[in-house]
Amino acid sequence: MSAPAVTPDWAFEREHWRRGFFRVAGVDEAGRGAWAGPVTVAAVILPGLATEYPFRDSKQLTAAQRETLAAEVRRVALAWAVEHAWPEEIGRLNILGATHAAAQRALARLDPAPQALVTDYLKLRTPLPLSAPPKADALSYSVAAASLLAKTERDRLMAELDTRHPGYGFAAHKGYGAPAHRAALERLGVSEVHRRSYAPIARLLEEQP
Repeated sequence: MSAPAVTPDWAFEREHWRRGFFRVAGVDEAGRGAWAGPVTVAAVILPGLATEYPFRDSKQLTAAQRETLAAEVRRVALAWAVEHAWPEEIGRLNILGATHAAAQRALARLDPAPQALVTDYLKLRTPLPLSAPPKADALSYSVAAASLLAKTERDRLMAELDTRHPGYGFAAHKGYGAPAHRAALERLGVSEVHRRSYAPIARLLEEQP
């Protein structure tokens, strides 16, 4: 019997509320492990009313559920923003550096600005009070909300890339190292949206005449 899904709450946000920081931004990313496309980071400030929301870690939901809940996040949030780091930036900064850079861009776009942060183990360099527990996307409403926006926006982009670069199957596997993706790379070669700094892609480039 599988363990029940964890339900998020406000525990991490409350730590900041008690210190007088009421605009707490949740931050999460999607696509760090993919071989192609961007890494996408979302930041969300929810109203600090300790309201229960249906938001959950995006990995626990179907695509249709994610789309419905992402629309609800955009409706209720005090502020939200989504930013991308594309393969060139990932190659230049490495995946962690590019994720941090996209997170900082998303946070800079929030209006009103956040007073504190909760991230999914993303230890950002920031003057703001920061909580960065592991699995925060399953534990914190704010981070779950950010996970929904990051995942749905990245999936939308990968579907667009599928039409611009047909044959790779981006809409299906979202750029991850699925067998169909590996087979397409052998057949078609490396595209401009592949992450050339990633070992499987770098090996293919070395093997190409």
